[in-house]
Amino acid sequence: MDKRILIGGAAVLAVIVILVILPKGKGKPVSVETTSARDMTGTQLYTEASSLKQKGEAVQAKETYQKILTEYPDYGDVERVQKELEDLNMELIFSDTDIPNKTIIHEIQSGDTLGGLAKKYGTTIDLIKASNGLSSNVIRIGQKLRVWTDAFNIFVDKSQNILILKNKNDVLKVYTVSTGKGNSTPVGEFKIISRLVDPVWFNKGIVVPPESPQNVLGSRWLGFDLSGYGIHGTVDPESIGQQVTAGCVRMLNKEVEELYSIIPRGTKVVVVD
Repeated sequence: MDKRILIGGAAVLAVIVILVILPKGKGKPVSVETTSARDMTGTQLYTEASSLKQKGEAVQAKETYQKILTEYPDYGDVERVQKELEDLNMELIFSDTDIPNKTIIHEIQSGDTLGGLAKKYGTTIDLIKASNGLSSNVIRIGQKLRVWTDAFNIFVDKSQNILILKNKNDVLKVYTVSTGKGNSTPVGEFKIISRLVDPVWFNKGIVVPPESPQNVLGSRWLGFDLSGYGIHGTVDPESIGQQVTAGCVRMLNKEVEELYSIIPRGTKVVVVD
């Protein structure tokens, strides 16, 4: 067969293929981003985030993790990204890193106390101490302390048995919790008005001390402005993730202790079905 005929046939076939993939009324081929291409981009961002974290550039690493979740939600290892972002968020909260619009550096003046600073800036003594490596409540004039100033809030979704720690609309960490049996945890907007370490449980007129195995409150109590309800620890970790409580929100002790250390009185709590 004539070689020119073969070349001509191939050219015609190429034109037909181009016409098939061109959208009507357009002058250029459709650009289709494949899943593999998106995964490659997500992978590159994940590599960048990991590198930034190793270099100690935590704020920039956080922004990169967030970019993966917002722009590439179908990235193949998104659960790992979410977990590492949550860990990084908590690391930043408890660190001495100065974060614009979220922290300040306070120079200690005569008369300052950790309790006074916590009240002034809407934070907790525990968080101030953790952020600055303080082993006691003793502070000295001229000392500079990093203080978290941006308000946290809590969102509880009973249908999923999760508690979300937020900073404005920024999701910082998602905890698995237990909620009320028979959907008994009240819905609405509440405030934290009490904070207790190793709380006593008042059960139908009976005082149950914190060291008792019958005390269901665990190691911490964050009480709502609705009598009898709050967020607390547990003596039954196997129950977490179920609707089994008398109406409170139940957490693992180590997780409620983490939450307790950063949540001051006045923190808003929203509970939904």
